Amino acid sequence: MSDPLPSFDDTRDFADADRGFVAALAPGVVEAADGRVIWDNDAYRFLDAECPDTAHPGLWRQGRLAARQGLYEVTEGVYQVRGLDISNMTIVEGERGVIVIDPLISTETAAAALALYKEHRGDRPVTGLIYTHSHGDHFGGARGVLPHGTEQGVPVIAPAGFLEHAVSENVYAGGAMGRRAGYMYGVMLPKAPEGQIGVGLGQATSTGTFSLVPPTVDITRTGQEETVDGVRIVFQLTPGTEAPAEMNFLFPDHRALCLAENATHTLHNVLTLRGALVRDARIWARYLDEAIEYFHGRYDVAFASHHWPTWGHDDVVRFLSEQRDVYAYLHDQTLRMLNEGLTGTEIAEALRLPPALEKAWHARGYYGSLSHNAKAVYQRYLGWFDGNPAHLWEHPPVELARRYVDVAGGPVEAIAKARKYADAGDLRFAATLLNHVVFADPDDREARDALAEVYTRLGHGAENATWRNFYLTGAKELRDGPRAEIVDLASPEMLMALTVPMLLDSLAIRIDGPRAWADDLTIDLVVTEPQDERARHRLTLHHGALTHRETAGPRTPPGLVLTLTKERLLGVLAGRGLDGVESEGDPALLDRLFSYLTKPDPNFPIVTP
Repeated sequence: MSDPLPSFDDTRDFADADRGFVAALAPGVVEAADGRVIWDNDAYRFLDAECPDTAHPGLWRQGRLAARQGLYEVTEGVYQVRGLDISNMTIVEGERGVIVIDPLISTETAAAALALYKEHRGDRPVTGLIYTHSHGDHFGGARGVLPHGTEQGVPVIAPAGFLEHAVSENVYAGGAMGRRAGYMYGVMLPKAPEGQIGVGLGQATSTGTFSLVPPTVDITRTGQEETVDGVRIVFQLTPGTEAPAEMNFLFPDHRALCLAENATHTLHNVLTLRGALVRDARIWARYLDEAIEYFHGRYDVAFASHHWPTWGHDDVVRFLSEQRDVYAYLHDQTLRMLNEGLTGTEIAEALRLPPALEKAWHARGYYGSLSHNAKAVYQRYLGWFDGNPAHLWEHPPVELARRYVDVAGGPVEAIAKARKYADAGDLRFAATLLNHVVFADPDDREARDALAEVYTRLGHGAENATWRNFYLTGAKELRDGPRAEIVDLASPEMLMALTVPMLLDSLAIRIDGPRAWADDLTIDLVVTEPQDERARHRLTLHHGALTHRETAGPRTPPGLVLTLTKERLLGVLAGRGLDGVESEGDPALLDRLFSYLTKPDPNFPIVTP
């Protein structure tokens, strides 16, 4: 985090970020139907000032670039709306209408972005929709550009596996991810020089209505070509890079290359701090290398789903080569040191980029970081255990904290020692020691305030936006308690996109196992609609585990059989009863099953036990 910064005299990014500007949305605010503000880009006007002591100068620079808002021309017939969500919406003009790429997070911001385009380019219908990959900020606003009843005949294109990954990420660990995302994006922080100044990849996430229009065209191979509304598109499939399902693609007649989120103006995450499956930095680098070769000579500009474009073929090659080398170097050097016996924490401390990459602004860690990415690569190959037996069976946080505080001489002495470390500039150990005091006694107000102050100082000095937001949100919750507003991603369309097995998985992970240890029940679900999901599913609760499988016919009779459509199943799982459901057997079994379900706390504690 303390590598020397590139030269501030290099202003090419500012020229590129402003190039092609057409008009801004004024005011830069988007509201929901009930008047609630779900996006406010004007709140970042403070970034026009000089960098204060409460921010890292590199991150301040990144915020100034990412906060630019409006409609921009990328090249003839290709436009972007930037600054109306964390992601960009790209619009490609066809023969009859427009192709929309990545319709942001919320229907409201997507509709506002499309309206801004139409205001300056004319009222053209949406004739195609493309999702670059399976993360919610690239499809959640779909109904803002394709309202219900307008999707007929409009191709919706996505990489193979998109739907499964798009919905599963928000189901299995969605509660914990949502809570941690509040920290990562600084949702509860004020937008101010001392608070949230962006997230490195953009400024913030909108908080409006989440939606999903399922894909109708799958991209299954590199080299696949599609023509949409007269526009030719050549695809490169890049699974397992920044997302499990992702793709780059070329508009050969526009000489414009879309890089999805595989190459942006920051070092990205190998493992995002909100939590996710660890990404493969090796594959990521290889697909960037493939893109350099596969699309060579066929473009004059490259744009992505975040940040600003890069113009000039040679400049794009340089950009892609440096992005490739960052992920390859990160992967290979972590493996080299791992095989020399270093642990993930030790590798993160020792690893630094080559000087030529350190001088590249787009390789800086504003969203991902070299430190937590190295730990992620270690985790991918060796997991959580570093091989030291002392770490094999440590006490859980509260019990460990009480013992640390006892060793330090009690809470008063521990706080005093922590303050000495903080005064000496060792904020990292001060945070560690004070965290133990807080976990040993979360009601110790002095310890909470002291830790909040250390977190604030760490946040203000962080170059990485997500680290800053974690530190400052932790400080806020230590002072005020958790009051996070969790965005509900479980829209009806998202739930309908879940397969029946995925819905049943979501039920299984909510079973309170110990309470269900002694129970034994079997329920069959016969799903009659839609056609592609017609099947009989057997649910078995045994030894506290809810398992399920498709079955051609019952080898042993169940206690209850429910015959219903998938839509009715969603209603049953939501607790709306068995109206309209054909039932045979004992309906009390369903109540018994539901009695074991837990409801996760969306505001579970993070900086306190």
